[in-house]
Amino acid sequence: MKTILVLLLLIPAAFAQPVLDTSKSPSAVLHGVPVSAVKVGDGFWSPRRKATVETSLPTLLVLFEENGIIDNFRRVSGRKDVPRRGPVYTDSDVYKWLEAIGFALQSGDAPAGLRKSAEAVIDDIAASQDKNGYINTSFMGDKVAQRHTAMRGNHELYCLGHLLQAGIAWQRGTGDRKLLDVGVRMVEYLIRDFGPGKKPIFEGHPEIELSLIELYRSSGDRRYLELAKYFLEGDPRNVDKVRPQDLVYLNTVIPFTSRTQLEGHAVRSMYACSGATDYYMETGDKKYQAVLEKLWADLGTKMYLTGGVGSRAQGEAFGESYELPNRAAYTESCAAIGNMFWNWRLLQATGDGKFMEVFERALYNGANSGMSLGGNLYCYRNPLELIGDPKDKIRNPWYNTTCCPPNLQRILMSLPGYFYSTSKDGLWVHLYDNNSMKWKLEDGTAVELNQVTKYPWEGRVELTVAASGTFTLHLRKPVWSHNAKVTVAGATVTPAVEKGYLSIRRAWKPGDKVVVEFDMTPRLTASNPLVRDNIGKLAIERGPLVYTMEGLDQPAGTALFDWRIDARNPFRPEWQNGMLGGVVTLKHAALRPSKPHAERPLYGEVLKTPMVRGEIMLIPYYAFQNREPTAMQVWIPYR
Repeated sequence: MKTILVLLLLIPAAFAQPVLDTSKSPSAVLHGVPVSAVKVGDGFWSPRRKATVETSLPTLLVLFEENGIIDNFRRVSGRKDVPRRGPVYTDSDVYKWLEAIGFALQSGDAPAGLRKSAEAVIDDIAASQDKNGYINTSFMGDKVAQRHTAMRGNHELYCLGHLLQAGIAWQRGTGDRKLLDVGVRMVEYLIRDFGPGKKPIFEGHPEIELSLIELYRSSGDRRYLELAKYFLEGDPRNVDKVRPQDLVYLNTVIPFTSRTQLEGHAVRSMYACSGATDYYMETGDKKYQAVLEKLWADLGTKMYLTGGVGSRAQGEAFGESYELPNRAAYTESCAAIGNMFWNWRLLQATGDGKFMEVFERALYNGANSGMSLGGNLYCYRNPLELIGDPKDKIRNPWYNTTCCPPNLQRILMSLPGYFYSTSKDGLWVHLYDNNSMKWKLEDGTAVELNQVTKYPWEGRVELTVAASGTFTLHLRKPVWSHNAKVTVAGATVTPAVEKGYLSIRRAWKPGDKVVVEFDMTPRLTASNPLVRDNIGKLAIERGPLVYTMEGLDQPAGTALFDWRIDARNPFRPEWQNGMLGGVVTLKHAALRPSKPHAERPLYGEVLKTPMVRGEIMLIPYYAFQNREPTAMQVWIPYR
């Protein structure tokens, strides 16, 4: 007991909640470990998190100031006489930025200057709130009459959702409720005036549901869960207020349980699914479970290899099944993050590793690509092919719609909270990187675990357990690793594989070491033939990483799209210490026509073209366009 008390005293109570607190959720199988309990060491993710704290978060605040986004709050409070600037949803970008800093504070990674800047912003936000609890800088002052009048585009409740999430993260990181109380006052305003038996309201952009349910988990106030239910189930009084096509686009208004496929705006869809999964975990409602299973099966026909979703630029939307173009792929960074949010919740609800497979795919590829290695440039869309046009500015420091940069920031700063979970029988390891974890099992047993690895560059992971007691250690076995060699305390073991996890149950002693080696052989991946863009092409993966060709890495004087892989040959991995922050590149035998495609006529008789042998090089997809504009392709023709 003394050991347990000492361990828990290391983590203040305000810091002791996970990213998603399912500790009391009746239909959750797994329960998260707090961000504060996991210290990420030098490895794959540490440079990304360092760039976020040292560059991304400070520079985004400068851009907020330059573009008048913080001034929008000062305008409402009377602290500054300026016009409102930016789209109606800019408040949410500030809230996500604050949420990221809240997570950084939970990790102890935020410098004092960054916290002080954030506290000044919180003060500006609090000063702008109406006496009745309403807050949204687009519809205050001279715009009061426009509140709740155009829910399709107003984003009022979307902004509130991000305010609540920021307030919860800030409170968990600092113990200070000031920001959270601002959000709670607006929730009370909603409960007072809207809902069954009161005025109808709908959100326009799902987000409020998952934040209300996390607020319910934090407070125990069931009214917040009931309000989330109201939004999920829709108010029939609103249906005639929305065009039929908007019922698809918005992913709101109609009952969530009436949905049969993923459609409409991809980010809205992912957030709606996330909120619905949260609701299922709190209620066990089988109708929600059935729909979520059906929608996840549909995701298997609409997700890119990178974990990105949303193939259409028009409406930033899902297309039909297998509609996955490469060059035209929209795949907004926020949509990949939404995919992660949904699959994390499904994992907590079921303990099934197939959901963590999608989470890891989206994390390492579709989301990780969204922020440059330097931390100051961002992708709004993440295509799988580019022609190399210098005018195609795929990475930019600022977008008028600035949703992606702070979303990426909050994922990277909350990342320690996604490494582990607990269950009744033990500890679950979901992600691999150098880190140390100090927490407790659900029976109160203190446990420490240290990971040493060069994952994802190498497949060996050493885990040292410091605990006394009998429990099960569940190690995720990625589906791409055809085999996994495991030793425990020096002895080879063959653990059972249960739902994608290697389950090792034993009486553990302090210092017990588990070593697992995953198969990192590069893989040639083919699409279902119904993905018409990829017929006759292959993609290359190694470990959790998708690889891509960039034109500047290929033999001088050759064109990227002339090359085809000679699939009969193996790949040659090479560690490149000075390239792109340090990466494993893949070199491979390839062929190109003796006469470049660009010199051939548009149409002509099928003739045998002499081929020239050579060697191509591939880099991890997440690092594309970090040097200079150049052609890029993930799916490569092969012979």
